[in-house]
Amino acid sequence: MVVEELEQLVRDALDQIKAQETVVIDVRGRTPMTDLVVVTTGTSQRHVQAVARNLVDTAKERGVRPFGVEGEEPGSNWVLIDLGDAVVHVMTAESRDFYRLERIWEMEEACASSSSP
Repeated sequence: MVVEELEQLVRDALDQIKAQETVVIDVRGRTPMTDLVVVTTGTSQRHVQAVARNLVDTAKERGVRPFGVEGEEPGSNWVLIDLGDAVVHVMTAESRDFYRLERIWEMEEACASSSSP
């Protein structure tokens, strides 16, 4: 599956169960670990779990087997789903605000562009 198809699969699965404020960050060329970092918000711990489960189930139905899932235990504020070319973070609003993952990538991009001649 090409990266654009995987991105659409992720977006569709997240939209289907009403994940909020989904951000897709293209990190190709910036890290060898993955091509896309996706950050999205669930409205509660239970919603975070449901969003993550729906994404895993949808991916499997489309022939994409997750390499790993972390944080699936009840009461978790953050679930990470590693789909290889996409790493998806499903977080409560509080966790997302605290960790600010998008800023890490924005800062890295700003540092790279400011060091260019």
